[in-house]
Amino acid sequence: MSWLFNPEATPTRHVESDLKVPDPSDPSVMVSNKSANQPFLAYKKYREEQESLHREWAKRNDLRNAAIARGEKVGPAERDPTAQVEVGLWGLIKFILTTFLIFALAGKYITGDFFWEADWGKWSQLSTYVPAQQRLFSERILAKYDGSDPEGPIYIALDGDVYDVSSNRRVYGPGGSYHVFAGKDAARAYATGCFQTHITHDLRGLSESEQKSVEHWKKFFAEHKAYRKIGRVNHHPIDPASPIPEHCNPDKNQRDDSNPRKKTKEQETHPKPTEGKDEL
Repeated sequence: MSWLFNPEATPTRHVESDLKVPDPSDPSVMVSNKSANQPFLAYKKYREEQESLHREWAKRNDLRNAAIARGEKVGPAERDPTAQVEVGLWGLIKFILTTFLIFALAGKYITGDFFWEADWGKWSQLSTYVPAQQRLFSERILAKYDGSDPEGPIYIALDGDVYDVSSNRRVYGPGGSYHVFAGKDAARAYATGCFQTHITHDLRGLSESEQKSVEHWKKFFAEHKAYRKIGRVNHHPIDPASPIPEHCNPDKNQRDDSNPRKKTKEQETHPKPTEGKDEL
């Protein structure tokens, strides 16, 4: 950019060197020393240096072997400085650990948190990856974990699976919008939305869409970043002859009467009573 300060000066041109050097692949052929050939020439120089190092190492190794043959005491064998080092499993593990350490330290330096202030929930807890012994609850024991004890955990159950939802005490604890589910298996209410009358694990007679809703919520709790499954609840058997809980929405009850669902073998054996209270 010298022409900016001296417009009248004659611009200079880069002149390639006319020096000829042996071709690395065929020394009998001379090639130009121009910049385009520099990478190939540099590689040739590197190979020559490596060969020289290897010859020197081989000489030292021969001297060491000769000393051993004479019964002389020698030191540990010297590694060939030109040998290719394989990473191996241990090398890969060290690389992963080093990368993770650098990532964590960078997060601590930049954001003040080793995990970059990311809310990883249960995925940052060791208990998530170490299989824990699953506990078997009775309905009576499960009911004790309804959040009444401010120091105790809060458990809910869904279709038999028990989850620890203590991390969301504001919702599932006393006064919370979903406190009605705490300490119970209210699988039917998740499907129908009847939070007052369907606090039961009885899933008989659900429509196809309601069954899909149950599966949706089961997947939701199983994959939630803060909730974790801790066991199963052992329910009392449901009497097949007992009435199926009626929907809290009268319109849906009327649609069910006009378009009855397919009866199960149990319902064919024990017809649904025309009257009866909800079995919770």
